[in-house]
Amino acid sequence: MEDKNRQAFEERQSVTAFVEVFGSSPLIKVLDFLMTYREFDYSLSDIAKESGVGWNTLHSFFFKIVEKGIVKETRQVGRAKLYKLNTDNMVAKKLIEINNLVTSKAIDEELKKQELEA
Repeated sequence: MEDKNRQAFEERQSVTAFVEVFGSSPLIKVLDFLMTYREFDYSLSDIAKESGVGWNTLHSFFFKIVEKGIVKETRQVGRAKLYKLNTDNMVAKKLIEINNLVTSKAIDEELKKQELEA
């Protein structure tokens, strides 16, 4: 039981401000992951694993955001295609901007909270 409590605690601690504000839907979790690590490219398996989204769920929407140009295929390694956030895409740029605003606000709120506690 203690392992479950620790896992639940770690999951709560790892929720980003973006996910906290916009919810933990699979799409939001994937976009959050890709924004956070936008310098790198990932296989679909890695995206599913690292964002905490099931493989079938990822496949249900992932290629729509590729079609929209929000995510782009970068290269192929063996049989695996790699993808990353397309930072040249206007929608992706706006998502990053929103993510930065939400994160900045969350940091400000946390700092104020800590000042009050001190």
